[in-house]
Amino acid sequence: MLKRLAQIEFLVASLLLGIIVVLVFAAAIMRFFGHPLIWSVDMAQLLFIWLCFFGATRAMREKGHLGIDILVRHLPPPLRLRLEVVLTLLVLVFLGLLAYEGYRLTMLNRQRLFGDSGLSYAWVTASVPIGCLMIGAALINNLLRAVAATRGGDVQFVYSRVDGDAQPASEL
Repeated sequence: MLKRLAQIEFLVASLLLGIIVVLVFAAAIMRFFGHPLIWSVDMAQLLFIWLCFFGATRAMREKGHLGIDILVRHLPPPLRLRLEVVLTLLVLVFLGLLAYEGYRLTMLNRQRLFGDSGLSYAWVTASVPIGCLMIGAALINNLLRAVAATRGGDVQFVYSRVDGDAQPASEL
């Protein structure tokens, strides 16, 4: 199930990136010929915002975000996992609050138009609560996998990779 979801997520992100490239290229060509596609820049920005959240979710799931672990990597694995569980709970609370406020902002922006595209600005702000939910789900998955691995006698962490911990992108 998770593997299939990751494949769909990758497909959506790839499509978004492809559409952004086409829109920006078409806008540049049309501007050169004196017929600018004003709406295409707005649409590319909108899609880029969504693409960022898809990328952040994938990076969270694959433990690919940058991190400074100079202190925690010297902790014994059980203590390090406990620290990561506490940090994960804090991050989940933050993502929950951000999702809630993002939802409120989305509702406030329903009538506002996004640039010259004619779309509701809510399409832009909706990326925040939905993106936070996607990142939170990936983080919860990492947390559950780390706890289950620890109970099984293996060493796995929520945020950082241990040798063989993360699946290569080709397997997703």
